[in-house]
Parts: sequence; structure tokens; C-alpha cells
Amino acid sequence: MGRITTRRPVLRITAGEGADRRADTLTVEEPLEIRIAGTALAVTMRTPGHDVELAAGFLVSEGIIGQTDEFRSAIHCGGPGTGGDENTYNVLDVALGAGVHLPTADDARRFYTTSSCGVCGKASIDAVSTVSRYDVGGDRLEIDDQWITGLPDRLRAGQDAFQKTGGLHAAALFDGATGEMLVLREDVGRHNAVDKVVGWALLNERLPLRAMVLQVSGRASFELVQKAVMAGIPVLSAVSAPSSLAVELAESSGLTLAGFVRGRSMNVYAHAQRIRITRATARDTVNEGAMIGEH
Repeated sequence: MGRITTRRPVLRITAGEGADRRADTLTVEEPLEIRIAGTALAVTMRTPGHDVELAAGFLVSEGIIGQTDEFRSAIHCGGPGTGGDENTYNVLDVALGAGVHLPTADDARRFYTTSSCGVCGKASIDAVSTVSRYDVGGDRLEIDDQWITGLPDRLRAGQDAFQKTGGLHAAALFDGATGEMLVLREDVGRHNAVDKVVGWALLNERLPLRAMVLQVSGRASFELVQKAVMAGIPVLSAVSAPSSLAVELAESSGLTLAGFVRGRSMNVYAHAQRIRITRATARDTVNEGAMIGEH
């Protein structure tokens, strides 16, 4: 398994010119059931590949684990109805470290996730707002505005599967001190791409992700902000808009949230003190003062 793309026949129609049949490259989407010690915990629709990272990142995001030694191992196993003989590679059984609290039915940890909305079915916002182990607000990272506006292009350049299909989201982790891109992951779900990045960090003993910047394709939802906070990431940069709840969580958690990061500009919605503004003009100063006066 582990395939990211597949080929399918399509009818290509060009208005006023006719049609022809050809093969098209599509993003693969399949379910992954995450189990803990044999008990089903969650189902997510994902692009196969980096499944162990996905599971590890998901468990970090939900506050179940937060350190490398709390994730002992993971193995693909047979799916329902196979008797355990046929390995579908769509079921992953995770073993946690000694002393880690195992989710139970009383914890309401039966999740269903989709590629569009992420974790669904939570009883309330309070149930989603898991308390992070890490102090994001105390992170002293500072980065230049011109550097952060260049991240979307670096993200796109590393999206191999997106170039073939146009149907994948991506998330990448950048070192705010050195500028190095540490890891990039693609998935049909933006929340899965972030979980894969966080899972990579957990498995490589890098949590908390202090002085790091998470760049994502698409919009910044509440869930993506939550995942960044749970991993200790101080800056989240998104190509598109954030939601109102994402901004509220970023403000309360001390996370710097930038949206519409395109070309040479961006909107900073929370904790702009981490971004050094370069080549400010008199007009910029007037506009900033006007905005402050409006609040």
C-alpha cells in the first residue's frame, strides 16, 4: 500500500473543440482506523503513507500522548471481516508506553474524521480545547516578514504529489532560527498533513517544537491551531483565511497566526510581536495606527 496517487480514465472536454479520452492522475483516499491496544479509537479518511506519523500526531493533538517514550510501537493489521489474515493496511494498532492513560468509552474518544472537516462529533468546544503540555506563549521566537512570506512558495515547490494531481493539502515545518525546512507532508486532509508533521516530530524526539513555524496550504481552522498549540509550535502561517474560532484560540494560547500569506503580504491575526516588520513606510505607520484606534 502506501500509494499516494492512482491513474483513472477520464473524458476530457474542451468547449467548442470536442472531447478525447485520456488517463488522469488522482489522489488516493482511503480510510484508516486507528486502534489502541486492539480497541478502535478513530477513523480518518487519508492519503496512504506515513500512517504511523499520522497516528502519533493525532494522539498528540488529542492530548493522549506528548512525549516520544509514550508512543511505543504501531503495526498494520487485518481489517474487519478478514479474520486477521488479510492485511488491508487500513487498520493501525498502536501500543502506548507504560503509564499512559488509555482512552475509554467514558472519555467520549470515538472520533469520526473526514477529509474536509477534521475531527467531528465533539460535544462542545471545551471538549476540543485540550490543554497543551507546552507553553506556546512563552516562546521568544522572532522572524522577518520577508522570510515568512516566502514559505508558501517553498511549500509548493516540495509538493510532488500536488504537482501531479492538484488534489492534496500540505503542511511543512520550518526552523525559525535557521530557516531550514525540516519536514513536509501531503494528504487529502489538511488536518492529516499536520498530524503527519507532528507525528514525525514525536517519533524523532523533537517535541515540543519551540522556535518552529508551521506552514499550511489552504485555510487555518480551529483544529489546525489546536494541533500547533498541542505540539508547542509558536507560529502558524496559512495561505488562506483563518476562522474566527481559530483566531480566538491563537490569541488565548499565545500563538502567532498569519493568514492570506501570499506574494509579499499577509494578515497577522494574533501575536504579531514575533514578526519583524521590514521597510515600513510612513503610510504603513498611519494605517497601523488607524487600525489600533478602531479597536
